[in-house]
Amino acid sequence: MIKVSVMYPNGPDARFDQAYYCDKHMPMVKQLMGDTCKRYTVDNVIATGVPGASTPYIAMGHLFCESVADFQAGFGPHTDEIMGDIPHFTNQKPVIQVSEVLVG
Repeated sequence: MIKVSVMYPNGPDARFDQAYYCDKHMPMVKQLMGDTCKRYTVDNVIATGVPGASTPYIAMGHLFCESVADFQAGFGPHTDEIMGDIPHFTNQKPVIQVSEVLVG
């Protein structure tokens, strides 16, 4: 199992519409990817380990797939549509990381 983490940087001018992301964007991604996306989660970042410090990200979305090949097969054909939706909920460029899930 792999996890594709899409992290949205924080900053003084960062904007992020969580309602749109949770209610429209992520369900659209899941629908477009079909069975290649086993599930997804969304994190609302609230703090760092240092009291009063600014968080590096304002939100994160995670897509869970059986393999990188499955992710590419499900996401690839819809890349333009999925990435084109980003301005509807944020003005930030996402940082993407792929991880192998070892426990979970």
